[in-house]
Amino acid sequence: MSTPETRTADDLDLRGEVCPFTFVRTKLRLEELPAGARLRVIVDHEPAARNVPRSLREWGQRVLAVTSSSDGAWVIDVEKTGI
Repeated sequence: MSTPETRTADDLDLRGEVCPFTFVRTKLRLEELPAGARLRVIVDHEPAARNVPRSLREWGQRVLAVTSSSDGAWVIDVEKTGI
């Protein structure tokens, strides 16, 4: 059995999606995961790279990193809190 410390990130590829659907789909996926799980969200809509992390923080989740990739996408790493 894995613990939150050893659990690997699930990937949610949202390339081609736009706001607000990027956050809605991210939230729905996080709701399926246990507290402490990590999710890696990939977006290619520039406003989503700002809005998804902001909305996640407002919802009480822990945004670990937002990085851009060489293919024009952004990777948002988030850890689900107990909320």
